Amino acid sequence: MRILLTNDDGIRAPGLGALHAALGGLGELVPIAPLTVQSATGHGITYHDPLFVEQVEVNEHFSGTAVDGRPADCVKLAITTLWEQRYGKGSRPDLTISGMNSGANIGINVLYSGTVAAAMESAFLGVPSIAVSLLIRSMPDTAWDRAAAIARTCIDRILEHELQPHDVVNLNLPCTESVDRPMPRLRVVPMNTAPLQERYDQRESPAGQEYYWAAGTGLNFAHTAHGSDVEAIFDDAATITPLTFDLTDVNRIGQWKSLLEINDVSD
Repeated sequence: MRILLTNDDGIRAPGLGALHAALGGLGELVPIAPLTVQSATGHGITYHDPLFVEQVEVNEHFSGTAVDGRPADCVKLAITTLWEQRYGKGSRPDLTISGMNSGANIGINVLYSGTVAAAMESAFLGVPSIAVSLLIRSMPDTAWDRAAAIARTCIDRILEHELQPHDVVNLNLPCTESVDRPMPRLRVVPMNTAPLQERYDQRESPAGQEYYWAAGTGLNFAHTAHGSDVEAIFDDAATITPLTFDLTDVNRIGQWKSLLEINDVSD
């Protein structure tokens, strides 16, 4: 199995390196990730600028292809072009794993996340994907290797069941600040749909220009639905949420048809 490994924190991010090490033996890992941090860029793609590509050796155990673009760019370029250049015409990954992100992608953050966007782009192009994110309390205290080992266990369980070409699985892990962190419970839950309670600090530049700086935590939700991913991860569980790139509100198609479609048009 050949696995496209990507993220949104950049190719040098500790979560990517730790996950790369933990996934050893699962298949041939092919890291193709952003050159720089692309957190919260969502599903943006690049059309008006070139995508520069370079080979990066992060350390003696880990190297990969860095793309000077966004997470979705990396996946789109990898699947449509770079993969065939490396493995031959018609070849494509068997699986994409995006992460491990430094920060949980739960609730509305699923829509903002570059990590999830990379997984979505892969599934849209017909390669099943798993997005992996880690709840962070204190960046310096994060036990990345232990978190990656937990992620590997969860991924192995997911892959016990055959993924279909357009499947997207969003995996979030609870805070891991100790190498002794036990394996958390694994729960399958829907995403919380409450907005974030955002806050912006008003400031003034040295030149006297007014500006605002986002000051929210990214995890302060207006409310938490019972049984949701937000509730579960703060209850110290690892969460699985199946996602889809089809944003159609299928429950309201019939209602809008009855309101707007005109079957008999006359002058």
